[in-house]
Amino acid sequence: MKDELYACVHAAEFPAQALLRPRTDLAAEPVAVLEGRASLETVCALNRAAYRKGAAQGMTRLEAEELAGLRLLARSEESEAAARAVLLECAAHFSPRIEDVSRGTACACVLDIAGTERLFGPPRTLAERLRAALVAAGFRASVAVSANFHAARLKAAAARGITVIPRNQEAAALCKLPLTVLALPEEAVETLAIWGIRTLGELAALPEAELVARLGVQAADWRALARGALPHTFQPIEPEFCLKESCEFETPVEQSDSLLFAGARMIDCLVARAAARALALASLTVEMQLAGGQAYRRAIRPAIPSADRKFLLKLLQLEIAAHPPQAEVLSLALSAEAGPSSQMQLGLFAPQMPEPSRLDVTIARLKAIVGEERVGSPALEDTHRPGSFRMESFTAARQSSGAQSNGNEFGAADSIRPRMALRRMRPPLPVRVELRELRPVAFREGGRRFRIEAAYGPWRTSGCWWSADGWNVEEWDVLTETSDGSSAACLLVSDRGQKQWQLEAFYD
Repeated sequence: MKDELYACVHAAEFPAQALLRPRTDLAAEPVAVLEGRASLETVCALNRAAYRKGAAQGMTRLEAEELAGLRLLARSEESEAAARAVLLECAAHFSPRIEDVSRGTACACVLDIAGTERLFGPPRTLAERLRAALVAAGFRASVAVSANFHAARLKAAAARGITVIPRNQEAAALCKLPLTVLALPEEAVETLAIWGIRTLGELAALPEAELVARLGVQAADWRALARGALPHTFQPIEPEFCLKESCEFETPVEQSDSLLFAGARMIDCLVARAAARALALASLTVEMQLAGGQAYRRAIRPAIPSADRKFLLKLLQLEIAAHPPQAEVLSLALSAEAGPSSQMQLGLFAPQMPEPSRLDVTIARLKAIVGEERVGSPALEDTHRPGSFRMESFTAARQSSGAQSNGNEFGAADSIRPRMALRRMRPPLPVRVELRELRPVAFREGGRRFRIEAAYGPWRTSGCWWSADGWNVEEWDVLTETSDGSSAACLLVSDRGQKQWQLEAFYD
């Protein structure tokens, strides 16, 4: 059986860290986080600068407001959930077996790192790399390594920085910790205080039999905890991979520059998290909570998944400029879908192709000028209505080998076979049609008269009669001749619902 070895990550004051992680502009300022009802708000978390100002947990809002220069923020469960997911992702890079041991306002987890020495080196090296990864993700956390699960958990919560407890030295490492780290029942704490027991070392020195006789069977577990000898059944969690970052503003934001400043930091974090799994961002969803209870939601989908931070930020800038929020912004959230990174290998003599990122930026600028419904790739709709299509976003698709081979199945004779193209008029041209025995014999378009030599039809189609988008049309294929002797093949359409004729297309 393998020797047990655990590493505990403890991030204290997590509500404050979750709010300040995307707000790098507040990193050096004293910040306190409030929770509770508006009239009974108290400080639940704060950063080191706030401690130096004299702030403390449990202070009321009025007491905190008396401290000059102290920034007060409201607690955000959404920000904490997103930050917790990021912290677990960082930990999962070092071990897939993780147990959540968070308590109070701290976020803590224990990693089973037994057998990872060949990957990350000795325990101290692993702890240093783990803490560096947390710092890079924007967290301030302590790391403790021990062969005992509870020893690592208690030491990480009480110490700062990195602590490696040698095997069989758990009792000595925990002896000076205060008794409060065990979270004992209030009656047991009072009894031990009367006995003069203040530290774990003093509790571990008590005889087990007499301790159990006076405080009950659970006292044996307390003594084993104090000695770092209590066994534990590991209960790993399975963190979900969710790419989402959020930020709440203490004052409503009106300027787009402020939104982009916060969005740039979020995009950096999303790209880094996706890159850690060899992925890129296939889509980006922007969500904002606006003043007055309004909600803002926009989706950005590049042609191919991208990990270019500047490119994604530019798309975000163009999207907000094209669709600005209609009220002050209270919070900003970015969520992303991950996709495989796309690398295109060009031939040695193939011409240089434009970068997909330039295409996306150009399309975004065109949409801002002419409208989103006028830019994209046409796609046929599943309907019998003639010429019915919709505009979809451009996507870069690779041509498969099977598609390439299908182009050569037909012989050279097929490639030179004459074909006819239909050139539709957008929009159709209204015309005046002369009828004889219910068949068109001539029509006028502008100042020209077209005499119909032959007419084929009618072909009648109709549908969606139950809605305002219904149609009832009659189509005619006609061969025409003008006064100057030129001829043309046209498609005439009679809209029976609107009772008008239109020149729909020319056959080329």
